[in-house]
Amino acid sequence: MMTRYFYLATLLLLSFSTKGQELTGEQLLENAISFHDPQDNWNTFKGKLLIEMESPKATLRSTLIELDLPATYFKSTVKRDDYTIESELQKEHCVLKYNGKTYIAQQVRDSLRITCDRAKLMKDYYTYLYGLPMKLKDPGTLIDPKVVKRTFKGKDYLVLKVKYEKEVGQDTWYFYFDPNTYAMEIYQFYHDESKNDGEYILLTDLLTINDIKFPKTRAWYYNKDNTYLATDKLQIPQ
Repeated sequence: MMTRYFYLATLLLLSFSTKGQELTGEQLLENAISFHDPQDNWNTFKGKLLIEMESPKATLRSTLIELDLPATYFKSTVKRDDYTIESELQKEHCVLKYNGKTYIAQQVRDSLRITCDRAKLMKDYYTYLYGLPMKLKDPGTLIDPKVVKRTFKGKDYLVLKVKYEKEVGQDTWYFYFDPNTYAMEIYQFYHDESKNDGEYILLTDLLTINDIKFPKTRAWYYNKDNTYLATDKLQIPQ
């Protein structure tokens, strides 16, 4: 009888540990990547992402992202109001267009921030956020070995803390994963955590593209006062 009780207790302990209390940060990350990218397709991703952003302080912005990660190719086509901006990067080669033309008046370049530096910034932005959690395997990422449990808006999560080497980034990030499926449902960043600055992003629904489960809807808020900022909605281009 004692042997049977010991066996049951061991099973319960193992079950508890696999839900996060005893997981290391690296183990939690591996579980999350296995959920979102089970076929390890992100690093060879070739495809298109259509992102529509709604904000109370701006008009609708539609951004078509074209990626070929093995070829180091990125193109964004941004449509808002009556203009279209195309930014194309092929390794170090950069092509910018405004309403289909490569000639762009300096006043327009300045007012809409149409530069190759901004194109590179947007490439990093989109490949980072839509490449999560897989991008947390990139060099320079510092994964906290301790996984903590935290309740956010009434739901329990396993939380992974991430910092970066100085030359990579200065912000502190927290990633919230469902304790049963390991789906990523929130991420949060601080420039200075002691000031409660930065933002948190709520992720809802999933859209599968190239066998990768991407968060479909991302709603952005300020950490300090929960002010709503914007919502990004991911779609498959027609």
